[in-house]
Amino acid sequence: MGTEEQAMELLQEVCAAAQPFDITMGDVESFVPATPTVFIRVAYGAYRMRELHDEFNRRGLEFCEPWPYMPHLTIVKADTECEAEKVLKIARKRWESFKDGRKIRIDSITFVKGSGERWLDLAPVSLGEPEVKLVGQ
Repeated sequence: MGTEEQAMELLQEVCAAAQPFDITMGDVESFVPATPTVFIRVAYGAYRMRELHDEFNRRGLEFCEPWPYMPHLTIVKADTECEAEKVLKIARKRWESFKDGRKIRIDSITFVKGSGERWLDLAPVSLGEPEVKLVGQ
């Protein structure tokens, strides 16, 4: 891992070269038993997110992750498997009744730092644009 400054440099480089793209959200799933997390899988366009992930995972942002990267939207990270199973049932029912589109335009990412349950937004970064401004500047 590098410094925050090195990470920002790589972030600017990768995002400037990447163009906005669309993804489509898929089914509600969980990572149980590995972790009590409920999420919505990215069904279409996940390969674009994986490509970005691979581009980011070097120099100042390099990290040896304990799990394979899988593009998703976390709904909840529960305390127990039992809680996750309850949320999974509710989330699936609600997601099935969701009538709006499931397509999402990815035109920016947010650079964050933190660990566990606490994350601080450092910089929103537009895809296809070379300049990044830190939050609060």
